[in-house]
Amino acid sequence: MTTPLTWLYAPGDRPHIVAKALRAGADVVVVDLEDAVAPERKEYARAATAEFLADPQPLPVHVRVNALDGPLAAADLAALAHLPGVAALRLPKITSPEQIRRVARSTPHPLYALLESALGVEHAYAIACSHPALHGMALGETDLGADLGVRTDAGLDWSRSRVVVAARAAALPPPPQSVHPDTRDLAGLAATCAHGRALGFLGRAAIHPRQLPVIERAYLPTEEELARAEAVVKAASAHPGAQALPDGSFIDAAVVTAAHRTLSLAARRG
Repeated sequence: MTTPLTWLYAPGDRPHIVAKALRAGADVVVVDLEDAVAPERKEYARAATAEFLADPQPLPVHVRVNALDGPLAAADLAALAHLPGVAALRLPKITSPEQIRRVARSTPHPLYALLESALGVEHAYAIACSHPALHGMALGETDLGADLGVRTDAGLDWSRSRVVVAARAAALPPPPQSVHPDTRDLAGLAATCAHGRALGFLGRAAIHPRQLPVIERAYLPTEEELARAEAVVKAASAHPGAQALPDGSFIDAAVVTAAHRTLSLAARRG
């Protein structure tokens, strides 16, 4: 599969919405058993999700289970353990590497950690290195913002950079951004995607299909970026090693690696 750029959440207690999400154009669908489901519908959501994912799906489906320190997670993990339609599990409110190791011992699925508290961010690198079953991590910014008491979006930037650095230091993929909660504010979504891309994120979670094309456009290379990457790769192929391009810019192995990454993303344009 190509690098995921869009991760669309759908509530686990509404299988018809999950079915629509699978046709919405996202790279990954995330069935949510946690925040999107009212307490009185948790049991139904688990059963409905297990029934839906008893068969293979046309694209990767992740399931966000309930918090591991609560009373519902064990039943969630047991119900999902061997379903062919589950591509991965997303674990909310992770604060320690032991939580990842414990889940990895009980499920065959790849795991993704969601860091949603000051403690989780503080332990980001230890969590990122916790177990080979961990395939990625991301922030839950609503909970994190409340925990930190930040008053502006910029107050989360240090935590964002901390998680990006921890993921890359542990050889995990760049994290996707947390959701933009206003589904009609597409201009705001585009602006915050540009900011997230500048911080090192790759792609973003969404809560409505209308957000998907905005996210994808924001994370695909521009024509200028693509032309630059092509020039770098062409020059490196002709003359390996560090060198200066005709415009005076210097390129080395790191610049060439970044150029190949840009070209790989550009292939998604079709």
